[in-house]
Amino acid sequence: MEICLGELSARLGVTLIGDATVSVSRVAQLTNADARSLAFLGDSKYRRHLEATAAGAVILSKADAGACHMPVLLSDNPYLTFARAARILHPDSPVIGGRHPSAVIDPDARVDPTAWIGPLVVLEAGVLIGPRVFVGPGCILGEGVRIDEDSRLIARVTLCAGTQVGKRALLHPGAVIGREGFGFARDGERWIRIPQVGRAVLGDDVEIGANTAVDRGAIGDTVIGHGVKLDNLIQIGHNVEIGDNTAIAGNAGISGSTRIGRNCTIAGAVGIAGHLSIGDDVHFTGMAMVTRSFPEPGSYSSGIPAMPSAEWRRNVARFRHLDDLTRRLKHLESLLETMKETTERGNS
Repeated sequence: MEICLGELSARLGVTLIGDATVSVSRVAQLTNADARSLAFLGDSKYRRHLEATAAGAVILSKADAGACHMPVLLSDNPYLTFARAARILHPDSPVIGGRHPSAVIDPDARVDPTAWIGPLVVLEAGVLIGPRVFVGPGCILGEGVRIDEDSRLIARVTLCAGTQVGKRALLHPGAVIGREGFGFARDGERWIRIPQVGRAVLGDDVEIGANTAVDRGAIGDTVIGHGVKLDNLIQIGHNVEIGDNTAIAGNAGISGSTRIGRNCTIAGAVGIAGHLSIGDDVHFTGMAMVTRSFPEPGSYSSGIPAMPSAEWRRNVARFRHLDDLTRRLKHLESLLETMKETTERGNS
């Protein structure tokens, strides 16, 4: 959509320096923006791009305003202001109620007339679809699924029986929510499946990335709190609980019955073992392997950065001797302590 800078600055609650009548209609990077574009500068080390940009306006901090020759929207947090501006300039298409002729809808399913049910969608018995919900092509909603108002399933999303989705949720293609968890009991050399009778429950404003899987609970529920953001290709095990406003990056895996607090960040490829307790405001860096609980806020790491192969091979060779080196070191410390005690007695 097109909007003048005066109106945009008022809606964003920021100060405008420059011509309020200038209009912008899209967002863009500084390096490829044109006169109809709104760009932003979030890091002063890229200030050099301000001189060459053709953007119609730029969002930046007060410290960088002097280097800008076009209208400026001043912000203490340019990245956040840019995100809000992008939502204004590029709003979601409105949902127009209706049902595609190819959709298969059980007579016992209840669909609000303002919701859209797309082509090749399957709604089983007991499904409840709230106002302005968008169910895109190829989605499958099992028995008793509920989706609250203004949520969107983009395409090919599978919600297994009993799954609950809150308001304004966004589920991307290939997401599978509420499948049976990975639960088995050993019977000699065979595995016996344990029925998973809980549900998967998603709060309001949750986002689930493409091909991410959230297992249903084994007995109780798997619970994804309000405002949680899950990237692509994440595995959430049965009975996991994730607190409000936690964000998890791609390829992370969380084993069953682990509880994660509020406002946490879990970077890419982090693995978290089962039955752990992670507190609020805990942050794991990329490829961390979490094998114990972390109740206290803070940043934690365990991944080993890449290094030249020859150096890595030498270090791996040394790893095999760490246990022996530790025992020898303890033996030497014991000898030194004995010698110290002997010397002190001799001097007394």
